[in-house]
Amino acid sequence: MQHHEYLARVRELGEYGSQDEAAKVTEAVLGVLAQRISPGEVDDLASQLPGPLGQALADAKPQQAESFGIEEFCRRVAERIGARPRTAEWDASAVLTTLAEAVSGGELNQVLSQLPSGYAGLFGKADLAG
Repeated sequence: MQHHEYLARVRELGEYGSQDEAAKVTEAVLGVLAQRISPGEVDDLASQLPGPLGQALADAKPQQAESFGIEEFCRRVAERIGARPRTAEWDASAVLTTLAEAVSGGELNQVLSQLPSGYAGLFGKADLAG
């Protein structure tokens, strides 16, 4: 998936008014995701994303993963984009569902294995959200 295709899909799923808004939300969500998964997994995931998105993910990579739940994930996204947490959950879902479509199934499983089961719904994988 090319960078512009990724952003177009996020824009469609998130119902954003512009590609710029989709890009801002995408960078915010990927930045928070990078804090939540291991640095090695950030590198693996970044290698499967289109250039600028992989770079944004790599730039946000911490020394080690933090452990926080889905509410905190959404709060951090909301803080970055200046939205309410409920809106941020919608935003995160648009970005992460697109991410799930853009990377290999094996890579997606690696990412999901590092997150509590409740996160699966944000990736459009409600059947795993048990």
